[in-house]
Amino acid sequence: MRDRILDAVERMLVTGGADAVRLDAVAAEAGVSKGGLLHHFGSKRALVEGVLGRLVDRFEAELPPPGSPPGAFTRAWLEATIPVDDVPARDRFDQVSVALLAGMSGGPEVLGALRRCYEFWQRRIADDGLDPATATLVRLAVDGWWMARLLDLAPPRDDLHREVRARLSELIPGGD
Repeated sequence: MRDRILDAVERMLVTGGADAVRLDAVAAEAGVSKGGLLHHFGSKRALVEGVLGRLVDRFEAELPPPGSPPGAFTRAWLEATIPVDDVPARDRFDQVSVALLAGMSGGPEVLGALRRCYEFWQRRIADDGLDPATATLVRLAVDGWWMARLLDLAPPRDDLHREVRARLSELIPGGD
């Protein structure tokens, strides 16, 4: 039931933003009673924290473990986030969108949890065996690409998308 509830919250965040996430609406979307929802998640904040935690776990599962070859973490960050072609995998885009929306809309505690994740990931990137400034540049470019796509802030399209991604990839040894 917990996953069904979190799936509903993810859908609601993507389609309606944080304002759409109300306990009664989540219960209806998930097909559970409000009491069943409250048994697992006592508040809207707990719902958003649950979604964020699950998405972070999924993202972490795609990243290489510490001790991987130089550049492996930075390359995984790029590959897990920006597709080679200008058509994001809908599931991946929705997951990142939900994580960003959850972090921005879940209040200071949820944003704090997202910040702690990013601090950890930034340390991993800085210690990835590459020049830390170059690895950080790749991370910031990837994060900016997703924000541009999420908010439709003139993200690069078509050939420019592919060229920008290729240049980022060239910054990481062993690139495409």
